[in-house]
Amino acid sequence: MSRAVIIYASTHHGNTKKLVEAIADKYDIETIDAVSCRQADLSAYDLIGFASGIDFGRFYASVEQFLEGNLPEGKRVFFLYTSAKLSDRFTADMRSAAAKRGALILGEYGCRGYNTYGPWKMIGGMNKNHPTADEISKAVDFFAALL
Repeated sequence: MSRAVIIYASTHHGNTKKLVEAIADKYDIETIDAVSCRQADLSAYDLIGFASGIDFGRFYASVEQFLEGNLPEGKRVFFLYTSAKLSDRFTADMRSAAAKRGALILGEYGCRGYNTYGPWKMIGGMNKNHPTADEISKAVDFFAALL
């Protein structure tokens, strides 16, 4: 099996962390919280994931900065995200930064996450109970397909 790691930030409601933990629990892979760890040697990993909630249409800055500062040349990478809505544009900046390092981008998985930003807070949020067990299971299946 590939030696894998997922670098993540999950600061709003822990939505993204649920995906990362489910994958890590099933496949016994390493995880790095990009909020508390800014540097790590990723050279020994064959498969590197970047996971984040979406903030104003993009990955959290801590995850973007981690990729830019730590991703070695030519690695196999993938992306996970949770958000109020889904869009393939959410990974555009991450894909671009990874491509500059010659990364082989294997794909992305995104699902809805509980959101209480802005006016949504006044009505109790949107996407309550997300990610669902099914969405989490699909994230695990997505990862399994990459192996």
